[in-house]
Amino acid sequence: MAPAAVLSRPGAPVEPADPAVVQLAADLVATMRVSPGCVGLAAPQVGVGVQVFCVDVTEHPKTATCHGTLVLCNARIVEASRWRPGREGCMSVPDLTGDVKRAGRVVVEAELPGTGEAVRLVTDAFEARALQHEVDHCAGKLFLDRVAGAHALHQRKTYL
Repeated sequence: MAPAAVLSRPGAPVEPADPAVVQLAADLVATMRVSPGCVGLAAPQVGVGVQVFCVDVTEHPKTATCHGTLVLCNARIVEASRWRPGREGCMSVPDLTGDVKRAGRVVVEAELPGTGEAVRLVTDAFEARALQHEVDHCAGKLFLDRVAGAHALHQRKTYL
């Protein structure tokens, strides 16, 4: 079964102070929190084609730098370096993981929901990977679009 069409279209920019955006941000965080193993969730993953996502890698063992729970609007990566491959999964593609080359250090500029305050985040390691994954969702891309080929796809392991 193919992923929903909203996942392959770029999301629209949002007005961060819009009450609907603030509610969407809260809903994304709540959904992420009740989804086992989930470290990020973008609006397109819940059927809303806009540029809003949340990330929290606090509990992940591969975390180095961690900014806690992040909810960002209209995010863009302005610097990326230290490229390396790594395994990724996604709630929108539940049966597969893939080897994806991502920057190990990124600078992200975005706006905060509610206030619209501009933020600039510098991060690395797993948090950088998670942010790139969610920015991709808002741009209409899945990790499947970034794997080198079928050899880089793997059946997701199920742990009891």
